[in-house]
Amino acid sequence: MAIEDKLLELLEKRQKASLGGGQKRIDAQHAKGKLTARERIDLLLDDGSFEEFDMFVTHRCTDFGMQDQLYLSDGVVTGHGTIDGRVVYVFSQDFTVFGGSLSESYAKKICKIMDQAMKVGAPIIGLNDSGGARIQEGVLSLAGYAEIFERNILASGLIPQISAIFGPCAGGAVYSPALTDFIIMSQKTSYMFVTGPKVVKTVTGEVVTEEELGGAMIHGAKSGVAHFVAEDEREGILLIRKLLSYLPQNNLEDPPVIPCNDPIDRLDDSLNYFIPDNPNKPYDVKTIIYSIIDENEFLEVQRHYAPNIVTGFSRFDGMTVGIVANQPNYLAGVLDINASRKAARFVRFCDAFNIPLLTLVDVPGFLPGTAQEYGGIIIHGAKLLYAFGEATVPKVTIILRKAYGGAYDVMSSKHLRGDINYAWPTAEIAVMGPKGAIEILYNKKIQEIADPAEREDFILNAEKEYKDKFANPYNAARYGYIDDIIEPRNTRFRVIRAFQALATKKDTNPPKKHSNIPL
Repeated sequence: MAIEDKLLELLEKRQKASLGGGQKRIDAQHAKGKLTARERIDLLLDDGSFEEFDMFVTHRCTDFGMQDQLYLSDGVVTGHGTIDGRVVYVFSQDFTVFGGSLSESYAKKICKIMDQAMKVGAPIIGLNDSGGARIQEGVLSLAGYAEIFERNILASGLIPQISAIFGPCAGGAVYSPALTDFIIMSQKTSYMFVTGPKVVKTVTGEVVTEEELGGAMIHGAKSGVAHFVAEDEREGILLIRKLLSYLPQNNLEDPPVIPCNDPIDRLDDSLNYFIPDNPNKPYDVKTIIYSIIDENEFLEVQRHYAPNIVTGFSRFDGMTVGIVANQPNYLAGVLDINASRKAARFVRFCDAFNIPLLTLVDVPGFLPGTAQEYGGIIIHGAKLLYAFGEATVPKVTIILRKAYGGAYDVMSSKHLRGDINYAWPTAEIAVMGPKGAIEILYNKKIQEIADPAEREDFILNAEKEYKDKFANPYNAARYGYIDDIIEPRNTRFRVIRAFQALATKKDTNPPKKHSNIPL
């Protein structure tokens, strides 16, 4: 065969592979409002940067007439490229080939790029759109999933792993995304569940749709499985690019620092008067966040889930910082099971990838009640405590208002190796609020006062005395648990200076095989 013929054969095979399951199935994919596997990659990566691997791979199954159904690439597109000039590895499942179902060959393609991503220290991005295991291959397909899971586990904390769900993701297929750092789902076109609506109806009798069982908002707001919910695939892909801009390539690198035109000494006078005089009045902590960060840019993580705590990425003088903040606007900012889990996972991710932590505290305590106790608030609250205590990255904490009881300890206190702990003048650091404390301290005496007016007067004076003694930042500052009490309008400057001072911080944990976090 002449060289021209060989080149022509190569081009024909490449063209055939690029069509996946054929034009008819591509049209069907578009009709559902979904992009194809290669269209997603083109949108995700820098123009012209994609280098595809294993385009000519096919499955090896000969059962059920599969030998007559061969498609180049076998239902998944794999390779590497760049995002903003930084190398990433990507696999994109192709629903037009056997519904994106996973075969032995398909799994090996994914494992190959995961192995290489770990070797070179680059993020791995999975674009999921699959009907699950390829039934015709039986245990070979199941083994393929397990091989991928093992690599997810080995890559955890080594390189960032991001999963986008742009179609079905069911059964065993859900566990690979669950093992990654971030999951992005698109509304109306994606769903995740271990067992589908038909199985649910057979086993429990419940009648539920795919969307109601495992749609994007279900996992974004109810289960907390999804970290981001996008309007459509395009927004989801742009979210991946945005998220990666805050992250390092691997655990041995620092996050990128970008040029910043926002002055570090910019003052916001409104912050001096932002905390309400009434200690029970709510406010939106995001207003504080947006006023102190660079350029008002804040990428919130799990926005719809456990809104009583806010987590997300921002920058201070161009440096990536992870922010954890109690939200008084929802449940008074109390810590409950979901908030504790949400924040603990975020803190551990930041610690794994050298991202400093800023904690903004206004917490009245842990949510009481049988539902929380029966659900294991003790264990789940301990996760957050553990995460902050274990973290060795620079940690700056600011107590804005309430820091009561055990919740004070948990929220990155000085006692959990907080590096720099500030308080606003409005801070109240105490075992509990004045009202509850007085009821315990003077219960007997209050009962003995017969006159209602006299009793009320005694309570008010006792509360004032308690506030003066304990419900302020100065008592904690006296013991060195608060490094300084700062003027609120100067918060941005103090935070940036703190992180600059901590840039060369070195802290270690005792050597061990691994810790045993309370799961």
